[in-house]
Amino acid sequence: MWDPEQYARFAGERGRPFVELLNRVDLQSPRRVVDLGCGPGNLTAMLADRWPDATVVGIDSSPEMISAASSIDGVTFRLDDITAFRPDPDTDLLISNAALQWVPGHAELLRSWAAALPPGAWMAWQVPGNLDSPSHAILRDLSSAPRWSPLVGSAVLPPDAVWSPAAYASLLIEGGFVPDVWETTYIHVLAGADPVLEWVRGTALRPVLAALSPADAADFEAEYAPRLRETYSAGPSGTLFPFRRIFCVGRKA
Repeated sequence: MWDPEQYARFAGERGRPFVELLNRVDLQSPRRVVDLGCGPGNLTAMLADRWPDATVVGIDSSPEMISAASSIDGVTFRLDDITAFRPDPDTDLLISNAALQWVPGHAELLRSWAAALPPGAWMAWQVPGNLDSPSHAILRDLSSAPRWSPLVGSAVLPPDAVWSPAAYASLLIEGGFVPDVWETTYIHVLAGADPVLEWVRGTALRPVLAALSPADAADFEAEYAPRLRETYSAGPSGTLFPFRRIFCVGRKA
C-alpha cells in the first residue's frame, strides 16, 4: 500500500524533477498525454493545465493513489499496472516520474512503447539515481540481517534497478528517438526530527514495512533510524540529503 499523505510530505522536493523533465518536452498540441505511475495526481494536473485540449490520462497501480487523484479535474485516472500498458495510436507523450525503478525489466517496456509511438511523439521519464546512496545501502544491509531477511525478502530495490544515463540514451537512439539525457544531484535541506527516515517512509522503506507486522515494523525503524541520523547529521539549518536523479527525454524522428 502507498500512503499519499506520507508521499506528499516532501511534495516540493519530489515535484521539482517532474517540472524540470516537463520543461524539456517541446510539444505544442498533443492529442493524448499519459502519465505512467501518476501517484496522487498533483503533477499530472500540470499536464492538463499545459495542454487543456489534450486527453490526459494518469495510470497507477495503487488504489490509494488513484483514490487521492480522483478529485482532480481535466484528467482521466485509471487503476492499472503499467507493465500492461500499451500506447493508443494517438499518444503524443508518455511521461513517468520516479516510477520505473519499481518495474523489473522496464527497459523492455520502454523499447516496446518506443516502437508503438507515432513519429513526432515524445517519451520522458525520470528515475532516482541514488540507489547506491547511504540511505539505501543501510536499508539493504539491515534487511539482510538474520532477523529481517526471512521477513523482508527482496523488498529493497537493488542498486542496478535503474540504468546509467548513457544506457538510457542508447535505448532512445535505438528506438529512433533524438535523446536529451542528463543527471542532477539535488541537495535537499530537510527539516524536523529524523527527516531522512520520513522521506524513505514514503518510498524505499514502504515495501519493507508492508512486509512486516506493525510490531516488527516499529522494531525495524528503531534499528534503521539511528544509523540514518549518524550518516545524515542535522545542522543548524536542517539535514542535508543529497539525491541524484536521471532524466531522459526523446522525440521520435
